[in-house]
Amino acid sequence: MHSDTQIVFALLKAAAYVERKLDRSLAATKGVSFTEFHLLNELQSKYNGSATRVDLASAVNLTPSAITRALKPLEKIGYVETVKSERDARRSIATLTNAGKELLEDASQIVSDEISTLSLPGSNQADFLDALTTVHS
Repeated sequence: MHSDTQIVFALLKAAAYVERKLDRSLAATKGVSFTEFHLLNELQSKYNGSATRVDLASAVNLTPSAITRALKPLEKIGYVETVKSERDARRSIATLTNAGKELLEDASQIVSDEISTLSLPGSNQADFLDALTTVHS
């Protein structure tokens, strides 16, 4: 029988492996990191392409200042535009550009292809996903 600690360590090791694999593939083909892809993906899927940095930080489990740092290179290469609120810097709105949407579409296919090469639990994927989601809810 495995201890809870062993299960958590194995889960963290597997997550780190998957993230490195996706990071390498995205960097080599699209020039973005998996963290950047995740940020863009959440911006599009959760907020329909436009969100405050505070909301985005919550969606990807980063601090608002980390989001600000992550958005800078994405702005420079034209994937995101940020409009600062005149009244409150925390209310800056990040918006996915057309180039960002195109990148996200291409990168999503790369991520999907990479994930298909992983050995994930077969018949109980829904139960596995539910269990993982429960952990961080």
